[in-house]
Amino acid sequence: MVAGLTAAAVVLPKAMAYATVAGLPVAVGLYTAFIPMLIYALLGASRVLSVSSTATLAILAGTQLGLAVPDSDPGRLVTATATLAALVGAMLLLARLLRLGFVANFISTPVLTGFKAGIGLVVVLDQLPKLLGVHITKQGFFADVLNVVHHIPDTSLMTLGVALATFAVLIGMERLWPHSPAPLVAVGGSIAASWFFGLKALGVSTVGLIPQGFPSLTLPDLSLVEQLVPGALGIALMSFTETIAAGRAFALPRDPPINANRELVATGLANIGGALLGAMPAGGGTSQTAVVRSVGGQSQKASLVTAGAALATMLFLAPLLGLMPHATLAAVVIVYSVGLIQPAEFRAILKVRSMEFRWALIACLGVLVFGTLKGIVVAIIVSMIGLASQTAHPRISVIGRKRGSDELRPLSPEHTDDETFDGLLVVRPEGRLFFVNVQNVAERIGALVRQHQPRVLALDLSRVPDIEYSALQTLMEDEQRLTEQGTEVWLAGLNPGVKETVQHAGFDKRLGRERLLFNARAAVEHYQALYPKGGAASGQG
Repeated sequence: MVAGLTAAAVVLPKAMAYATVAGLPVAVGLYTAFIPMLIYALLGASRVLSVSSTATLAILAGTQLGLAVPDSDPGRLVTATATLAALVGAMLLLARLLRLGFVANFISTPVLTGFKAGIGLVVVLDQLPKLLGVHITKQGFFADVLNVVHHIPDTSLMTLGVALATFAVLIGMERLWPHSPAPLVAVGGSIAASWFFGLKALGVSTVGLIPQGFPSLTLPDLSLVEQLVPGALGIALMSFTETIAAGRAFALPRDPPINANRELVATGLANIGGALLGAMPAGGGTSQTAVVRSVGGQSQKASLVTAGAALATMLFLAPLLGLMPHATLAAVVIVYSVGLIQPAEFRAILKVRSMEFRWALIACLGVLVFGTLKGIVVAIIVSMIGLASQTAHPRISVIGRKRGSDELRPLSPEHTDDETFDGLLVVRPEGRLFFVNVQNVAERIGALVRQHQPRVLALDLSRVPDIEYSALQTLMEDEQRLTEQGTEVWLAGLNPGVKETVQHAGFDKRLGRERLLFNARAAVEHYQALYPKGGAASGQG
């Protein structure tokens, strides 16, 4: 009860605020914190995950709904929202039927860091006009920055004062009392101030009338499906990615493991159920789940209490919520969305891998330049390019022997005294060999052969778990070419799968048993037996 009510004090104001990010009535936020949370609580794998709207999903939904309903017609907007949420749910269920739970890993962590930073910047910029009490025509991130700067002289000081007071409450309470119901205090205080001082009459924009009572049944519009499918696909991917990430982040060792396919079912049905009652697309939220865990939540009973609080708010408190200033909601959005921008994470990525740092920057710029929905495509493409880049350049080592022992290891600047073998070049590629990387691997090994001019090239394949048909064909062609040039090719350390592939191709018969060795050590011993004068060389030269 305590965990659920405390979470409600944080979740409900944020859910209403995120609805405004998507350009929807604040009541939609309450609906999203009710039905999706209720369904996930009954079906989800995580014991504490809190499911409703998030900043990322809100901005993505808002972008797609803006394309589908450019005139912002209220009735059509509600129908489009239901259709979008239903499509998201249907895609998640389809992904479960196809066992696509692994898709959550399609966006790498650095790329996701950059993507979320871009989303955070877009959300913050989107809320700035509401803080200033001005209106701008949206034209794209960088143009909008200039428009906001241009309208600063038109700022409503009363609206800005409400926003600054909200910031003071939110930031002050979070610092003094982490995971406190600061949003509830800020929202309650702003409603009280709006009523007592008559802020609307003083030029402060307020939420206005909120329908009181249980949400009515809303059916999807099939005519909008084709238009909404691309956006729904991206939202479904982000919903699932955020849900899995948050669920795993807050799982305790004693908790059951987070099953990706079960999460697809739970979030899919949560979105479909929410769609029927006018909710926007939903997913697991990190900050609200942190609240549940920090105040002692141990099971989904806490989420059931939060959903009950959302229902009670709809039934009894809707008239009061209409007094809430838009500047208050904008401040709530900014405070809880700025965490998407993690400079420390960028620095950590740069410290470890500069290439992944560049991917993160590209993903961030992709959102700012191309928009949020196309930014997902950019993020996935960058992740795939990163994967292809890594697989296309596997590690290839020249193997030597530690002086005074029989230990074989890659030559390195740290071990300058390691022995090599006159006339024998032992090369060890690492990783799966297939059509993406085989040409690169072949060229690098060819360069080593030209450099060392060996009598025998021994390929240590002990670190190669699999070899694809294209790679095997390239290997066979290179073996024939090197043989014609006077260099024999031996294979050593074949794993069972690689050995089976070599046998099916008849390559083992062409090489003969003499050139198929158990491991690299056996290759060195066999070579020294055949060529006794080809002993160890002094050092790596």
